[in-house]
Amino acid sequence: MARTRQVSGGGRAVEVEPERLARWFARFAERNGGVIATRLGPGEVVVTAADGTTATVAVPFPPLPVGDREAEGLAVEALVEHASRPRRLGLLLVRLGGHSVGVAEGDRVVASRTGRHLVHGRSAAGGWSQQRFARRRDGQARQSLRAAADDAAEILASRASGLDGVVLGGDRRALDELRADPRLAPVFALASERVLDVAEPRRTVLDDAARRARAVEITVRDPA
Repeated sequence: MARTRQVSGGGRAVEVEPERLARWFARFAERNGGVIATRLGPGEVVVTAADGTTATVAVPFPPLPVGDREAEGLAVEALVEHASRPRRLGLLLVRLGGHSVGVAEGDRVVASRTGRHLVHGRSAAGGWSQQRFARRRDGQARQSLRAAADDAAEILASRASGLDGVVLGGDRRALDELRADPRLAPVFALASERVLDVAEPRRTVLDDAARRARAVEITVRDPA
């Protein structure tokens, strides 16, 4: 079953595996009275249905080698071919207290490292007790992120030259902290803008992320 979430500004985002992409667009056309136009670009594809519904794709691992053009009707063959290419991807999933990093070939993880670290939740207490608690929590958070950076450097940065892209997941604030580590510059240079919403990083979550990393995210918006 396709994974769907609501998006800001109205509409919904659907994750579709490359193998199902052509069928998904065929059903989109059937549901909405046909497709009148497809606008193709290196970074984005927009399909407009007869009833005004749009399906917008941020091209995964751009560019899509088509230039900028508009075609009549449904014309997503180039997108399907691009999304279906075999790729070697890095995965970096981080939350405070846990991380999982890996390299995936297709939807199979071939190298990985997962770690968990205790990071206490915020305290409602006041005064000196709260300040001591906050200092201890900050120290735990720094240790957790340092461990995540070390594993990402060993598993991903060392293999960056052989990766076709990197997919991120987890907490954006934690990921931003890792961006400051110069060892990880080659990793973030390959990272797509999309950040997967994942549970506490574990190996099983990493396996699921490997499958989702290949999926194309389509934003569907109904006519105004």
